[in-house]
Amino acid sequence: GERERVGERERARAGGGAKMLRQGGKSTSFVSGNRKTIHTTFSDGGELVEEYDVKTDELLLRKQRARTKLGGEGKWEYLVGDAPVHFNPEVSTIVESSSNPIFTRKDTDRFFQWRIRNLPYPAENYDISIDHADGKVVIRTKNKKYYKRIEIPEMRRLEADLIEGALSWHHANNTLVVSYQKPAEI
Repeated sequence: GERERVGERERARAGGGAKMLRQGGKSTSFVSGNRKTIHTTFSDGGELVEEYDVKTDELLLRKQRARTKLGGEGKWEYLVGDAPVHFNPEVSTIVESSSNPIFTRKDTDRFFQWRIRNLPYPAENYDISIDHADGKVVIRTKNKKYYKRIEIPEMRRLEADLIEGALSWHHANNTLVVSYQKPAEI
């Protein structure tokens, strides 16, 4: 009934990618403030949590974790959005610099998209390519100040090869934005 219609709307809103990630799991959802959270648990103990903006249906956060080999809860892997930053001065005396590059994933309807803030180098300094041997997007600077390999879990699940023509990028305001066009299956 109504629950099935809600599930269909959620799958349509997420462009099918969320459906692929939640496949085989049991999902529950709730609204808290201006965020709708969908929590999916799997028979192997793994979990997937997605948060959407209630008004715009924009995916704000997607994180997953698997059980450890001993059956304990593993660490969260953030696929979309930022991990919360906690600093406790009673335990730690050192904190990460706010000028370090900050890497986040923020997908759109048509693209997988990553943003790296605090990269002050000119656009001609960046070399963005695809490593076909392991199916990852590679970001490097010619001055060797930044290097990152990006895996796209949705493409890995489809067992699809990455295509150079689907990759694009631009740099403005100390932020590098790398986009990869989603295939029709997603």
